[in-house]
Amino acid sequence: MQTTIIDDAPRAALDWHRAGHGAVLATVIDTWGSAPRPRGAQLAVSGQAELVGSVSGGCVEGAVVAEAMDVLSSGRHRVLEFGVSDDDAFSVGLACGGRIRILLQPVGGSLSEALLSDLVARRAAGQAVGQVVDVDTGATRLTDDVSDRLRTDRSDFEADGHHFVTLHAPPLRLAVVGGVHIAQALVPMARIAGYAVTVIDPREAFASAARFPDTTLVHDWPDVAMQAFAPDPRSAIVLLTHDPKLDDPALMVALASQAFYVGALGSRRTHAKRVERLQVAGLSPDQIARIDAPVGLSIGARSPAEIAVSVLAGMTATLRQG
Repeated sequence: MQTTIIDDAPRAALDWHRAGHGAVLATVIDTWGSAPRPRGAQLAVSGQAELVGSVSGGCVEGAVVAEAMDVLSSGRHRVLEFGVSDDDAFSVGLACGGRIRILLQPVGGSLSEALLSDLVARRAAGQAVGQVVDVDTGATRLTDDVSDRLRTDRSDFEADGHHFVTLHAPPLRLAVVGGVHIAQALVPMARIAGYAVTVIDPREAFASAARFPDTTLVHDWPDVAMQAFAPDPRSAIVLLTHDPKLDDPALMVALASQAFYVGALGSRRTHAKRVERLQVAGLSPDQIARIDAPVGLSIGARSPAEIAVSVLAGMTATLRQG
């Protein structure tokens, strides 16, 4: 199932430029640690002050639009720096203020239509690509050398401190084994967090379109389905069936992969028995130690929805903190 790109600022900027309205692409290149939008977040601004995307959650967008109009007239890139007060930070959900730097690039100026068109095409094809900008000159190029950034899912400066790389990558992926109540809560949460989700369960009554609308469903046996899913460093695996006949075959494949997160439902006693089975099956201690079990962060979760929150939090902590 195709994943829709939300807030596709590059495409909006290209469409506005081609329609003759003019467009500027704004990119966050530095920000305070608790910002609602990370480095690499983008906002497209048309010559008619239309907006797609976001660079701050609302506290500096008005100023960015005003500067974008000036950049459209000059045709030159510009780096903005804003000091955000404690009051403004609190209004958008931050504990305290800080500073934010935003790069503005007019389409047809420092950001050529041809390069932006190439970027939009690669994004639509689900290709990982880096948008490299020299913040001093505005010179921009694309690079396929983003393997190190894919694992951490981060945009950042190169070592020279002058070239900023915006990572454009296909969505993170999540395979959920077991179409149970927890999965029904987890799937929409994960989708909102940016994951392309696949639910695996040979029991069609569990993994049904009625229970999981607009979701990729696979009814093969979990090991076969997991092999087809082909977990990579941008993949998370969550096993929720609580049935060794279903969880264990999927685990065997998941633990041999480069998935950044593998979590399994079950109590400590249940997990101890799981470890014994995996040892007998020949998995190494290092492989078995990768399993987050009991799954998710320990927040005292009880209901299926609360457990889903803890699972998504555990995935996020592993992705962002290692």
